Amino acid sequence: MFIVDNYSLAVLLCIVTMLCWGSWGNTQKLASKSWRYELFYWDYVIGIVLLSIILGFTLGSNGEHGRSFVEDLSQVSSGNFWSAFVGGIIFNASNILLSSAISLAGMSVAFPVGVGLALVLGVLINYIGAPKGDPVILFLGVALIVVAIIFNSVASGKVTKSDEESRTKKKGFIVAICAGILMSFFYRFVASAMDLNHLESPTSGMVTPYSALFIFSLGILGSNFVFNTLVMKKPFVGEPVTYSQYFKGCMKTHIVGLLGGLIWGLGSACSYIAAGKAGAAISYALGQGATMVAAMWGVFIWKEFKGASKAINVLLALMFVLFIMGLILIIVSGGN
Repeated sequence: MFIVDNYSLAVLLCIVTMLCWGSWGNTQKLASKSWRYELFYWDYVIGIVLLSIILGFTLGSNGEHGRSFVEDLSQVSSGNFWSAFVGGIIFNASNILLSSAISLAGMSVAFPVGVGLALVLGVLINYIGAPKGDPVILFLGVALIVVAIIFNSVASGKVTKSDEESRTKKKGFIVAICAGILMSFFYRFVASAMDLNHLESPTSGMVTPYSALFIFSLGILGSNFVFNTLVMKKPFVGEPVTYSQYFKGCMKTHIVGLLGGLIWGLGSACSYIAAGKAGAAISYALGQGATMVAAMWGVFIWKEFKGASKAINVLLALMFVLFIMGLILIIVSGGN
């Protein structure tokens, strides 16, 4: 299988993760013009599963190191299987909430609040589970990102134009917080199933990143029949939707959802592959720099802060600067 053998390549893969995790939300925005996010989410999940299978039989089955995809799946212990599977369940619950927050408050609010909070808590959880890197520099970078999230939240509150919009954004803000708390836990469950210190020759019973991604995606798919069905019947906003509406969707709309899942799945694969060299905390933290990428899409492409005052634009500029500085410190921490 393909593995990463140097820190620079691991950082590069983490940057790809950041771009993918921060960009998949655009597919939801595109689909939302004619398609409810609850319906979009089914195609998104299917896309993640397909990507995990494709990578398993390509990068995960070729090369001189480690075990092949099928061989690895056949020897995984029940404990490690369920650890990665539970990671998928936790992620799915959090991501459905994040998708709800995007539909309520937009990408430039949902991602900085939800994913930013997940970054802060997740780095702490993953560092405790597998300490790697300079903790002082690492958590200083995280602290800068916390301040960036606060600036984004203040800017969002100032740009609201009506009472109805204010209530909707407030609901999105609260949902995003719930999503972030849940999201901070999923990565540790998946990482603990992998032998990150010996990917060239993994310990018996543990899994490679490719098998971990596949089992993780099964957790997402299985739990989606519960979580997403519930949200379809009891949506956060709007009328309930049905499965018959999903099957009436046009092929173009379904493809957009699949593309979203493929993009997110690619980012996850890069993060898991990089974790062996960069460490789980740093790999996760850099990936969750997706917050900044999503905020840039929301601000500059979707114009979610259109017509904002100079003071709000200053807050947004400070948010981006602090996020970049925080991410640089996180990268530096791994080289110490």
